Amino acid sequence: MKKRNWYLRLGVVITFAVAAFTLVGMFYTPYDATQMSSADKYAPPSLSHLFGCDQMGRDIFSRTLEGIGTTVTIALATLAIGFLAGLVIGALCGYYGGLIDEIVMRICDAVTAFPSTLLAIVVIAVIGSGKYNVIAALGILFIPSFARLVRSEFIKYRDRDFVNMAKLTGVPPLRIIFVHILPNTWPVLLSGLTIGFNNAVLAEASMSYLGIGVTPPDASLGRMLSEAQGYLFTAPWYTVFPGLVVILLILGVGMIGEGIRERIGEKV
Repeated sequence: MKKRNWYLRLGVVITFAVAAFTLVGMFYTPYDATQMSSADKYAPPSLSHLFGCDQMGRDIFSRTLEGIGTTVTIALATLAIGFLAGLVIGALCGYYGGLIDEIVMRICDAVTAFPSTLLAIVVIAVIGSGKYNVIAALGILFIPSFARLVRSEFIKYRDRDFVNMAKLTGVPPLRIIFVHILPNTWPVLLSGLTIGFNNAVLAEASMSYLGIGVTPPDASLGRMLSEAQGYLFTAPWYTVFPGLVVILLILGVGMIGEGIRERIGEKV
């Protein structure tokens, strides 16, 4: 069995399992994620509480279900903003080039010179925390990296024979960009999307961990890990299960991306 198949297959299995876990949490949780019970404080994992309970007697399984849904929603929304805007900017700059391309790329260089998570923390500190502010901040800060990726791919294809032939036959530039060139860039862009998704998950978890991301009563895996650090010995399950879900999500998507890169490498 070739290594790339193992990466892809195992990554798809892990990601599908986490996705199913996420979908279940959108429609059903065994308990209200905010319901507190003094009798269940620090309750260990059991049949009634699969992941145990936290310091307030809240069911960790229910909170993890809700938290992973919040994290995935933010990551996907962030990816949609960053990728779609970056796709348009990168495609136009890569195809046309010129002075506008130079100006836009220098701006992208200035933004990407700093870690996106650090910049997002600064932006959130200015505009305020909350789910929608996190999405807006991360989405905007992810635009430059996607724009550079798309631009580099368009530069590779803009002088190919099939593109020149399309120009000679009078095909409109936008049709050449989005119908002739863009489909050839998808393998590389898909790999970039997996990296972007994982970066968005880590960024959201980091900000929520620091208390400037998702705010209560919304559950967040990052905030749960932040709350759990004071109970590592009293209730270790509070840290283990939310952390394990984050690790599996990133691992699954990362393995899919690695499998795509392996396949691209063999075709080059």
